Amino acid sequence: MPYDNIVPEQEGHILVLTIHRPEQLNALNRDTIEELNKALALADSNKEIRCIIITGAGDKAFVAGADIKEFSNFNREEATLLSATGHKLLFDFVEQMSKPVIAAINGFALGGGLELALACHMRVASDNAKLGLPEVSLGVIPGYGGTQRLAQLVGKGKAIEMITHAGMIAADEALQWGLVNYVVPLPELMNKCMEMAKKIVRCSPTAISAALHSVNAGFSFQRKGMEAEVREFGRTFGTADQIEGVAAFMEKRKPVFTGE
Repeated sequence: MPYDNIVPEQEGHILVLTIHRPEQLNALNRDTIEELNKALALADSNKEIRCIIITGAGDKAFVAGADIKEFSNFNREEATLLSATGHKLLFDFVEQMSKPVIAAINGFALGGGLELALACHMRVASDNAKLGLPEVSLGVIPGYGGTQRLAQLVGKGKAIEMITHAGMIAADEALQWGLVNYVVPLPELMNKCMEMAKKIVRCSPTAISAALHSVNAGFSFQRKGMEAEVREFGRTFGTADQIEGVAAFMEKRKPVFTGE
């Protein structure tokens, strides 16, 4: 199946999906989310594929965020639908897959990019990676699972710090926090991910699927949290702060927030 924004490559039982929008630093737009959904659904139903690696084109960014231009003028209803649809098509979809998904984080993983990495079952970062959830600097909140999955991995306090500071952390700090499984030099990133994937494909696909579902079941309580995130993400749209935050981003200036 031809794609415009992703490049699939299969090596034995391993599928590598490369998000290919280098001029946009591989930012996620709706078309890319839909293409990833289709490719992942095909992989999940293909018995020959036993592990998936997701990465970004080039060496600057895994995914530098969502494509803000797409939702800069959304109202609350449109924003709520955007979040809910993204959860269904990609972020929840990845997490609930019956085959392990590894994020190969090459460079920036910001906003929706970090949320995609969080939805994957394992994460390997290059030593030049920068990770963050900068949404509050735009007057919104993470809307693709970031408020829930980040806290699962690093704890409530660290998650709140990272979200409310809206900054980036380096790969080594992400490793210390438990946000990523490994940090390796950029040239070794895919080799490390392939090494992990090859260990996975030697094991029972049936047992691995059962293990993934069992681990996810332990976090079933997060469903209400996800629903709250979708609702609160939508509520931020149309506020004075959201309008100012997005305008400042588009105009490449610092926002002036009023709390309205």
